[in-house]
Amino acid sequence: MKLRLPKLHNQIVIGLIFGAIFGSLFKVHTNRLEIKLLENNSEKFFVVENWEKFVFIVENDSVSFNSNQQLEIISYFNKIKEKKPSIVIHNFYNDNNFIYKKYLESIISINKEKTIAQSIKWIGEIFIKLLNMIAVPLVLASLIVGAASLGDIKKFARIGAKTLLLYVTTSAIAITLGLIVANVIRPGEIMNIQTKERLSSIYDTDIKSKIQTELDFSISKMLVDIVPRNPFYAIVNSEMLQIVFFAVMFGMVLTIIKKEKAEPVINFFDGLSEVMIKFVDVVMILAPIGVFALIAATVSEFGFDILQTLIWYSLTVLIGLLIHGFGVYSLILKSFSKINLKEFFKSMKRVQIVAFTTSSSAATLPVNIEVCQNNLRISKSITSFVLPLGATINMDGTALYQGVASVFIAQVFGMDLNIIQQLTIVLTAILASIGTAPVPGVGIIMLIVILKSVGIPEEGIALIMGVDRILDMCRTVINVTGDAVVTSVVASSENEINIY
Repeated sequence: MKLRLPKLHNQIVIGLIFGAIFGSLFKVHTNRLEIKLLENNSEKFFVVENWEKFVFIVENDSVSFNSNQQLEIISYFNKIKEKKPSIVIHNFYNDNNFIYKKYLESIISINKEKTIAQSIKWIGEIFIKLLNMIAVPLVLASLIVGAASLGDIKKFARIGAKTLLLYVTTSAIAITLGLIVANVIRPGEIMNIQTKERLSSIYDTDIKSKIQTELDFSISKMLVDIVPRNPFYAIVNSEMLQIVFFAVMFGMVLTIIKKEKAEPVINFFDGLSEVMIKFVDVVMILAPIGVFALIAATVSEFGFDILQTLIWYSLTVLIGLLIHGFGVYSLILKSFSKINLKEFFKSMKRVQIVAFTTSSSAATLPVNIEVCQNNLRISKSITSFVLPLGATINMDGTALYQGVASVFIAQVFGMDLNIIQQLTIVLTAILASIGTAPVPGVGIIMLIVILKSVGIPEEGIALIMGVDRILDMCRTVINVTGDAVVTSVVASSENEINIY
């Protein structure tokens, strides 16, 4: 009897579930710290757990922490490590031995102790890198072929206008929905002052570094930055917006030169696109293992405990994402697409799982193209043009989250945003989503821009940092689903769906 393996998307779901279980079993100990110090000119590790009191001594001053303040200890050390602090630990265990008191100096770092679940994260990182490796050549080749295969400038302009209009519209709906949900639930008014102070102290250092490195954002600068000075430099450095601009212009020019000159170039990039899509099948063999490793590492590090602290904020974001993902998208597909709703969401399972685990629209793009072409039967000329564009400029989930986060932070600080300020958030979030790189965690950087635009203290981002990684996974699912929805609508309007 031949053993039949479940389908790939079912294998990935199994990997997801077992990864979450594995991560829960080997989660990071919240009462254990790994201290790296310099002793006799060599680095040594000193592990402490279940301490009663942890004291920093800095320039004749001392600051104490109790046994439940692991994150605060790490955060405080990162703030003052340049001052070369010493520490005194009272009543703790080390290598199963109880120690009443220990004095340590020449501290290099203080971190959570890594578990076996985190030690396998490298497997998941290889999986993400493989997908990212495919993304740039696929975007370049697909957009050139897609733009060139549209045939003429009029069709190119028509489809381009439809695509941009739909992406901007869905982003505007998403950010507006985020503001509405946040204003109705009002999660910021539920947070107590103790929780606010604790979260602020834990993530204060991370936020300050992000604020310092954040670049000025303006419409004129964004438009200038879209045009690459050197397309090869843009390709090497994965500047996706610049790659998109170059590829679209390159493909468009191919439509207006002599056919015999354009054909060999189009055939070359068409072949490259096919190779990259086939490459996806090879890489996806590793998907169940990669998903297992990524989820196990994430759950072990962050767990679900942090969600209890920010339960109302997290629920507000998730409710908004669910309404947009299943309500708004279903309505759009039903009204403007020929694709069956059940068939669409069934086909999108694999794409959504990859998006959830990688938190990257760019890494998910190869899978999205393959599914839209093979499962939804959308023509290659549409998927090759619309999806790479969407992976770069369409971030519905990120836009919605930014709306909720802005209102949440404002509510925590007792600010009542007026209609003008909320409209400013909508406009800024749409523009920011266009300039947002399709990689994990970048939404936080763009959120700083939005908060500044309406005068909300950007330090408030510290309040939501604890759950950002988990919510980033969820909003990426909406980002990639939105790309497929717009592709379906554009394909339907152009009769580019092979229904059989």
